[in-house]
Amino acid sequence: MKSAILGKKIGMTSIFNDKGQMIPCTVVEAGPCPVVLVRTPERDGYNAVQVGFEKVKPTKVNKPLKGHFEKAGVDYTRYLKEFRDLESQVTIGENITVEIFKVGDKVKVSGTSKGRGFQGVIKRHHFGGVGMTTHGQSDRQRHPGSIGSSSYPSRVFKGLRMAGRMGGDKTSIRNIEIVGIMPDKNLLLLKGSVPGAPNTLLEIVKL
Repeated sequence: MKSAILGKKIGMTSIFNDKGQMIPCTVVEAGPCPVVLVRTPERDGYNAVQVGFEKVKPTKVNKPLKGHFEKAGVDYTRYLKEFRDLESQVTIGENITVEIFKVGDKVKVSGTSKGRGFQGVIKRHHFGGVGMTTHGQSDRQRHPGSIGSSSYPSRVFKGLRMAGRMGGDKTSIRNIEIVGIMPDKNLLLLKGSVPGAPNTLLEIVKL
């Protein structure tokens, strides 16, 4: 059982605690998230709550989704997300806000990491680069070197660390502490950094 909300990463800042220590934190605009649909085991086979986030103009929503929102009696939103087994009993049309959390709570934050494009092995896998100039990289200091064997197994094993697309994946970080809440501005202050660039959609789930 859990509490959850959708949010948008604003940026990073720092605050000072009671002991005068500086705490780096991420500012997240979280909610209000209208409840669009409540799923039940009798009808759907599982418990879940579907919530929306970030209001949009009617021209940005297609006809099937318009009917979905109008049936729930809520504003059109850009994002829809289901959370399973929420702790509190919510009703359709209700708004979920940052007030479901309190300072000191630990949460799991999920988002899409920054896309880095096609990267080599030094940036992607932290290879050492220039070292012993052997194994096929005597004149190419940032290359991976030899990748295969000779007569056996005569192939490259799956999963070998090589150059390739980096970032742009769904990433989760657990046990992030909430160090500040501003209900009047729908803001959460999360200790440390969270995945993604500014304006990235985040899922925040209480642990």
